[in-house]
Amino acid sequence: MHDLRCALPAIRSAGMTLRDILIHPDPRLRTVTKPVGEITDDIRRLADDMLETMYDAPGIGLAAPQIGVMSRVLVMDAVKEEGAAPRPMALINPEVIWSSEETNVYEEGCLSIPEQYAEVTRPAEVKVRWTGLDGKAVEEQFEGLWATCVQHEIDHLNGKLFIDYLRPLKRQMITRKMQKLKREMARGEG
Repeated sequence: MHDLRCALPAIRSAGMTLRDILIHPDPRLRTVTKPVGEITDDIRRLADDMLETMYDAPGIGLAAPQIGVMSRVLVMDAVKEEGAAPRPMALINPEVIWSSEETNVYEEGCLSIPEQYAEVTRPAEVKVRWTGLDGKAVEEQFEGLWATCVQHEIDHLNGKLFIDYLRPLKRQMITRKMQKLKREMARGEG
């Protein structure tokens, strides 16, 4: 078992904006996103804002619907080694084109479901195709934490959350905790 929780150093750049992260349950987190037609400056700004928001949270991945944008955009950086250079990635219209039969179990968490973690089994390796911010097609094979992260974020683009892999009772319990958290936040307690 591996642990997805980590604290990443915030990487700040001029012109980036922190965005609010939606908390489950929110219907936007259950919406299948629309493909991005063209890589524009707005899409590049969105990716920059998402990276800023992800690092600040801190997290290792963030999908556009988590900040209320219904586009097929995700960002991630699963570098966890102390002193290692960050590897921020922005994936536009990502799709898994191959996955291994071998699986891994990670204790997953989600920025939209704070302080809740559960073991999820996913393919240990995946090959993903996406469009980069330069408009070029990219393919890369991911393994380990990177594979788990990219699959988790692509699930977000398809309206799926990591709790959907859990038994119904555990999923309902987490959803009730999130509803309570949202009520407390609305009253200014959280």
